[in-house]
Amino acid sequence: MKRLFWIPLVLVLSLLSLPALAAEEHQPGKAADAAQYAGSDVCLTCHEDVYKKQFEGTPHFQTTKKNGHGCESCHGPGAEHVAGGGDKTKIVRFADLSRSEASQRCLQCHGESHAQRRFGASAHSGNDVGCLDCHSPHHAKEPQHLLVQAQPDLCYGCHASTRADFARPYRHRVNEGLVQCSDCHNVHGTAQLRQVRATPGGDAVCYKCHADKQGPFLYEHMPVKTEGCSSCHTAHGSTNPRFLRVSQVNLLCLQCHSAPALGPSGPAHNQSQKYQACTMCHQAIHGSNLNAAFMK
Repeated sequence: MKRLFWIPLVLVLSLLSLPALAAEEHQPGKAADAAQYAGSDVCLTCHEDVYKKQFEGTPHFQTTKKNGHGCESCHGPGAEHVAGGGDKTKIVRFADLSRSEASQRCLQCHGESHAQRRFGASAHSGNDVGCLDCHSPHHAKEPQHLLVQAQPDLCYGCHASTRADFARPYRHRVNEGLVQCSDCHNVHGTAQLRQVRATPGGDAVCYKCHADKQGPFLYEHMPVKTEGCSSCHTAHGSTNPRFLRVSQVNLLCLQCHSAPALGPSGPAHNQSQKYQACTMCHQAIHGSNLNAAFMK
């Protein structure tokens, strides 16, 4: 009986040891791959100026730690480049790559992060804007994100009409540095129109700052619920107070509430002439928990 017990046990232990044996057999292959890398210290001997001034103080420098390959993480294994006396054909030079090829190399490391995951389907990628059009690993003007220019000037380089929006009397304080373009837009791509960031609940990005306007409300204002804040407000800037799309609140409301069938319940009144503003009575216009007519 004891022998019969030991036989299955020996078989189990043998099976468990197979993965470890297989891993040991592949160790020589790993050593051969490692031999293709020269190491960042070797790069430093020829490219000291680039290494000290344009690499060592950047976020990419952490690629030299924890068995990383440093410079060769981006430029590829450099042993043949060194052995060839600096042969440029034996190393990856981003100047020789297309925008798409350069971006693919960046996404090998950054493609799994939440921010860059959708870059391939983004409006920027679709318009042949690559990572290096906005970022520079060695010549960044804004070191934290390796940007070639600080926001918003970088964005204005392509989005000139948006610059005009932020010059209007009523605007988000982007030019003053209080708000960044990336606070509202994920420039690397989202599933939303105009690459707008969504809050975790899937609501409008506006609620990050304007939380008092966020529902759910017992009585929902349908345009807010279906079309969002932009149904009444312009996001970047306006010549009208409160970023309204038209100059008077009444005219804005009458765009939807002009037909008798859509008019408000209660006593008849001339919306367009008699009253100064619909919101004098309908104050909770973003939604209410007390009144179906959005009155307080």
